[in-house]
Amino acid sequence: MTTSEIENPTFADLGIVEPLCRALSAEGYEHPTPIQARTIPALLTGRDVLGLAQTGTGKTAAFALPILQKLLAGEGRRNPKTTKALILAPTRELAIQIDESLAAYGQHLHLKHTVIFGGVNQARQVKALATGVDVLVATPGRLLDLMNQRHVHLTDTLTLVLDEADRMLDMGFSRDVKKIIATMPRKARQSLLFSATMPASIESLAAEILNDPIRVEVRPEVITVDRIDQHVMFVEQKRKRELLARLLENADLSRVIIFTRTKHCANRVSEQLEKGGIPSEAIHGNKSQGARQRALEAFRNGDARVLVATDIAARGIDVDGITHVINYELPNEPESYVHRIGRTARAGASGVAYSFCDGTERPYLKSIERLTRRTLSVYDVRPLIGDQPSPEFANEPREERRPNGNRQNRGAPKQGQRSGSGANAGGNRNAKPAGNRNHAAKPQGAKTHTDARSDTGARPDAISRNRPGSRARKRVHSGAAE
Repeated sequence: MTTSEIENPTFADLGIVEPLCRALSAEGYEHPTPIQARTIPALLTGRDVLGLAQTGTGKTAAFALPILQKLLAGEGRRNPKTTKALILAPTRELAIQIDESLAAYGQHLHLKHTVIFGGVNQARQVKALATGVDVLVATPGRLLDLMNQRHVHLTDTLTLVLDEADRMLDMGFSRDVKKIIATMPRKARQSLLFSATMPASIESLAAEILNDPIRVEVRPEVITVDRIDQHVMFVEQKRKRELLARLLENADLSRVIIFTRTKHCANRVSEQLEKGGIPSEAIHGNKSQGARQRALEAFRNGDARVLVATDIAARGIDVDGITHVINYELPNEPESYVHRIGRTARAGASGVAYSFCDGTERPYLKSIERLTRRTLSVYDVRPLIGDQPSPEFANEPREERRPNGNRQNRGAPKQGQRSGSGANAGGNRNAKPAGNRNHAAKPQGAKTHTDARSDTGARPDAISRNRPGSRARKRVHSGAAE
């Protein structure tokens, strides 16, 4: 019987060896997602793979597990300044995410991996590479820099993964990626390319680097967030602080999570709230596990009314009774929006999500609306902060709602009337995962070996960000193996 004929296969059924299965079980993952079930057997036989899959489908584990297993079975010592497997990611945040997953899945293996990205001093990264590694996770810009400085070379690299290749090309890394690949072995190399979309540029790149690949395509189901009342508030960046303060004047916002893209913004918002007399805690990748747990406990028991979090640090937050989610900064990945607002409306309850959107964030809003297949209703912020939205937001008529102007409810928007049309529907879809104990969509890894400690915004690696942090191996989280 083949794995495709098994109704609900385990990772062992796919051919994953016991130490990896044990690590997965400890993290709460027993059954593979569809992309894992289709990809892992092919990779274990040495085939190249072209994967078309969105974030949240479990693609990280789909390539990470076979890589680790292949390295476990391999022979030979690591040579200085080399890596046996290379995983390229477009952003610092994704690179660290992948490295954390490698740490979690490979916790019973004696393999060495590290992550390198731009925007930080390279000294620690150079040191980690000096004796060679088994798996290198890297952003293209920093990797090419270190290659040009002869701190790393790829002559021993027999496995290549391009993750989120479409984003990589969109961010202008096409030339860097091709320069990197040109230095690698060709005939003996196993190559994997994953992309959320398949434009002509990706088809061309795939044809160039893949050898007779198996094509795996997973189209997630439409994400539903029907129990969450979702609104967008168009506001200039410099007025966000004021708008937040006015919203929180309403006592109905009794247990609130505020999301930012960067740790610096999280710290700043939390400090501002504390100065304004609103008990607040911040969690992000630079905080220790102990500090995060203390912050969460203060939020759970009501000592802190507000929790300010970055996306990575918020993974695994399981707090009942969250009344509101506020996106102080819109995420640059639409899937993160769904994960964010899903912190409210738990256990059949309803919830409210407010998203602040300045002029630079309009593309993020459109991506969110495509993914969720709904147009967010607009709240008029003028009754709260005394002026109208900036002109850049006046180009599209949209349904608009106004907050109640009564003093006792001035911080809580209520529905008004004006109608219009907004961004389109359709587009990307996300999936529910295969069986694990929490039935969500992504496993996360544990603490990285090196340089996985900050989250400063998702940008090309020359500027940098993460989603991360140095997290302990054992963490409370939800999701299927990613």
